[in-house]
Amino acid sequence: MSAVDWLDGTLNGTAFTAFGQQVPWSDMVGNLMGLLALALGWRRSIWTWPAQLLAGLILVAAYASAQLSGGVGKQLLVIGVAVWGWYQWRRSGGAPDGSPDSAAGSTGTETDGRIAVRFATWRERLWLLGGTAAGTAAVGSLFVLVPELSWNPWPDAYIFTGTLAAMVAQARGLVEFWFAWLLVDLVGVPLAFSSGLAFSGLVYVIYFVLVLWGLRDWWLRSRTGRTSDPALEGATA
Repeated sequence: MSAVDWLDGTLNGTAFTAFGQQVPWSDMVGNLMGLLALALGWRRSIWTWPAQLLAGLILVAAYASAQLSGGVGKQLLVIGVAVWGWYQWRRSGGAPDGSPDSAAGSTGTETDGRIAVRFATWRERLWLLGGTAAGTAAVGSLFVLVPELSWNPWPDAYIFTGTLAAMVAQARGLVEFWFAWLLVDLVGVPLAFSSGLAFSGLVYVIYFVLVLWGLRDWWLRSRTGRTSDPALEGATA
């Protein structure tokens, strides 16, 4: 047995059984890392990006085992955008909310050293919505033409492109990032359960609660620019 086969067998080995479904280690550990990444993103900690990168690496194995190519592609995007998001947040600095630079579309930092957040312009919203629609149509059509890539093409394609849109919005410090995650969760929960990834489905439900919490926090910050002592400490940008 090769090292790759051993690693695949270990990651996709059964951690426990819930609701009559076997939960692989990759599904459990990857999604727990994803929860950590979301919590760090809510606190505007730059460590959200390494956490997302690690979660993506582990979840590639989980989605590959479930034959969800859209899920695999989604995690590859997560890995790529996590690197880009880290770079974006590292290079941002000195453009607080309400400054000309922030209004023009760049991200900045607040007085607590964390990333500044804002609402997207209408042009940015149109790009996000148009890109998600076009991407879903393109990826979904590919899955239909090549059925081996996904057994549930359109939801799979929607999650693929919706995740990319959400992470791009997060990297730019846009409040709309949370709305994008809400829309992805509405499809991701039933798809995960129907694909035999019960732990992913459960985590998507937890994501939904955290997203609502994070949305409120970012919304208030974008309106007031106030900072507060975080309940969950993370590294500053």
